[in-house]
Amino acid sequence: MSIHTSVDHTRTKGVLHGYLEALALVERLHRLLLDVIKDEFERVGVIEINAVQALLLFNIGDNEVTAGELKTRGYYQGSNVSYNLKKLVEMGYMHHQRCEIDRRSVRVRLTARGREIRDLISALFARHATGLLDQNVIDDMTLGDMSDTLRRMERYWTDQIRYIY
Repeated sequence: MSIHTSVDHTRTKGVLHGYLEALALVERLHRLLLDVIKDEFERVGVIEINAVQALLLFNIGDNEVTAGELKTRGYYQGSNVSYNLKKLVEMGYMHHQRCEIDRRSVRVRLTARGREIRDLISALFARHATGLLDQNVIDDMTLGDMSDTLRRMERYWTDQIRYIY
């Protein structure tokens, strides 16, 4: 066995350990985010909508989109976007309309009620950003580096899906 192979194996083990730790953190952070939103809803008395649905409303924002666009734009949250969209329409948080060109496609946008939830989540995230800075938890430079790294991982995973080796 050559020294080069031994060094590569040690490096691979280190990267694997870091990769698995990062995956666990991403998963935990997502669950914690949902809990933070749930706690905020309990604080302000919002009871009929869940955190996954709130994130869908937040991510749609002022856009008018189809369910397919939610997936391609990376707004897809949870295991069943169609179910959540249907529930949000039924509860009056979203408006839906058949596309004039492709009648099979349905476009959705927020109602005034949906925009209230989006604004509530926006205010929550703004408070978090201020708190992160004020308490020296993280700065914009570190967040930028972290976002760049996560985007590279996202591209790598997307490539793995598209081009299975």
